[in-house]
Amino acid sequence: MAGSKNGRRRFGNIRKRTSGRFQARYIGPDGIERTAPHTFATEREATRWLTLVESEIIKGDWTAPEAGEVQLGPYGQKWIAERKLQPRTRENYEDLFRLHIRPHLGALALGDVKPQTIRSWRKRLLDGGTSEPQAVKAYSLLRAILNTAVKEDEIIRQNPCRISGYDRYHTPERPVATVGQVLALAEQMPARFAALIIVAAFSGLRWGELAALRRSDVDLAAGTVRVPRKLAALRNRMEFGAPKSEASNRTVTLPAAARSVLAAHLVEFAGEELDALVFTGDKGAMLRTGNFRRAVDWAAALRAAGMPVGFHFHDLRHTGNNLAASTGASTRDLMHRMGHASMRAALIYQHANSERDREIAAGMDRRIAKAQPKAQPKAKKATRKRRRDGDPDDGPAGVAARIG
Repeated sequence: MAGSKNGRRRFGNIRKRTSGRFQARYIGPDGIERTAPHTFATEREATRWLTLVESEIIKGDWTAPEAGEVQLGPYGQKWIAERKLQPRTRENYEDLFRLHIRPHLGALALGDVKPQTIRSWRKRLLDGGTSEPQAVKAYSLLRAILNTAVKEDEIIRQNPCRISGYDRYHTPERPVATVGQVLALAEQMPARFAALIIVAAFSGLRWGELAALRRSDVDLAAGTVRVPRKLAALRNRMEFGAPKSEASNRTVTLPAAARSVLAAHLVEFAGEELDALVFTGDKGAMLRTGNFRRAVDWAAALRAAGMPVGFHFHDLRHTGNNLAASTGASTRDLMHRMGHASMRAALIYQHANSERDREIAAGMDRRIAKAQPKAQPKAKKATRKRRRDGDPDDGPAGVAARIG
């Protein structure tokens, strides 16, 4: 770009080296001074290069040269390692990155990943048999990684993961068991697991929260259970940890049906120590989903209880949440009971509660009917009409008048 009247350049600077070649330097939008990757034979060539760089900055197309050196593979692995994550979440991220991101994009420099790259990558995943939910999770993880490259590390200017619809997939509505089905399923369980089914359905606790309950968390007098921890099954071990979120650390009041079953369970199947686990396997071992399903023959128990096809243990939670919503509980009350920090899930249960909505509509019908005037017999209506039209009465005089 042309220099100013006093000889100083408005953008960048050029100096002649002892070799006779010219070196160009400039200060980028991030305040860092950078040098052109090579020297130039003439000052005119160096000026032309600075003009192109300035144009990219003005148009917003500039990216830091370092982006061409940082590969996505090492950067993504480092991102996962340095993030503060729950152990189970960390393992899930590592698996997503190892299976779905690094094999396809790991060798690319961050600056070379464009929206078209993302579109092609997603298509390869789906064409290769990756399920849409997994593709969405991989996309969401990649977007989070590249957000850090944009906002915190300032390596790239824009996140290429900005394609509408790639972060969502259709989730079929999960089945909701009736109270009768829940009780029937509990009857199909071995005795030590019957209370687990009842408490899961009527408390809304998650599997990991139930598996981590200790005797000290249960207050039978108050009819409550505390949820101060969860139990996670990792690749090579079981690990107690904090609940899913701050909102998940809560105290839930049990209905009487669950309270009485839990009281009997504690007497027969739980240790006397305050730190004794409430729900365990046959030999007192911590609960794992795989071992539990085999121990109770889950598929056969579902069929015998008449449960919906494909019913999951987690679906029991929906029964309790729907029951809570049917009582007219507020959104804030549901959020607390469910252990959710956002209103989204609570609103779903409130909106889905059609039984309560039918009760409201029936009440409206009763009020509407009460306010309506009573219908009069048709004969009386016809008599009034003839009177309005000038016809004589239907009494004896009226009849005589019509005959005469």
